[in-house]
Amino acid sequence: MNANSAALLRLAEMTWEEVRDLDKSRAVAILPSGAIEAHGPHLPLDTDLVIADAMAESAARMLSSKGRLPVLLPPFAFTAAPFAGAFPGTISIAPDASAAMLVDIVRSLDRAGFRTLAIANAHLDPAHLGALHAAVDQIRREMKLVVAFPDLTRKPWALRLTEEFKSGACHAGRFETSIVMARDPDRVRETLRLGLPENASSLSVAIREKKKTFAEAGGPLAYFGAPAEASAEEGLQTIETLGGILAECVLEMPA
Repeated sequence: MNANSAALLRLAEMTWEEVRDLDKSRAVAILPSGAIEAHGPHLPLDTDLVIADAMAESAARMLSSKGRLPVLLPPFAFTAAPFAGAFPGTISIAPDASAAMLVDIVRSLDRAGFRTLAIANAHLDPAHLGALHAAVDQIRREMKLVVAFPDLTRKPWALRLTEEFKSGACHAGRFETSIVMARDPDRVRETLRLGLPENASSLSVAIREKKKTFAEAGGPLAYFGAPAEASAEEGLQTIETLGGILAECVLEMPA
C-alpha cells in the first residue's frame, strides 16, 4: 500500500449506513480486476491485481479532482486464466462462471443505488476479456448503472501505452515489471529479474494464430518482453497513464 492510499474511500472499510448515505449522483464504484496466475520467475502470482489496484487508485484521485466520489471495491481476483493454467499457483475458472460472478456483484451495487461502475482491468487473457465484455453487455441491458470499461487491448487505449505493450510481448516483461517495481518493489525477485533475457515473442500474434497457452506462444517461463529493462520510473508513468485512461472513460459516460 502506498503512502496516499489511506485517503481513498474503500467499500470494504465502510459501514452499511455510510454506503447508504453516499451521494450516489457523484459516486463511482471502481472495481480492480485481475487474475492469480504465473508472471515469470520474478513476479508474484497477483501481479495483475497489483497493477489493477494501482490503476484504480490513480483514477480515483483524478476523479476526485473532477468532483466525483470514487469508491474502491475489493478486487475481482478469480477469473479465467487458461493461458497460464499449466503453471503451479494459477487459479483459473470457467469464463461463464466469471461473467456470472461479475454480474451478481454489480447487481448488489445496483441495489445499493450506485449509478456508475468503472472496471480497472489488468488481466488480458482472451477468455477473461470475453467474460468481462459478456458481463458488461448484460449489465447494460438489465441494470440502471452505466459501466466504464476501457479494454486496454483495443484502440484508442492501447495506443497510449508503452511500445512493449503495443508489441504484445508484455506479460511480466518491462511493462508489468515496471509497475510492480513502482508499486511494491520488495515483491520483485531482483536477482532473477536481472538475469532474464528478453523474450520478444508476441502474445497478441500468438492469440491471432489461435495459440492457447503461454508455452505454445513461446513463453515457457510465463514471461514475454524484457523484465531486465524495467524501472520504477517507467512504472510510475504507466500508472498515471492507466489512471488517466480509466478516469477519462468514466467522465465520458453519461452522468
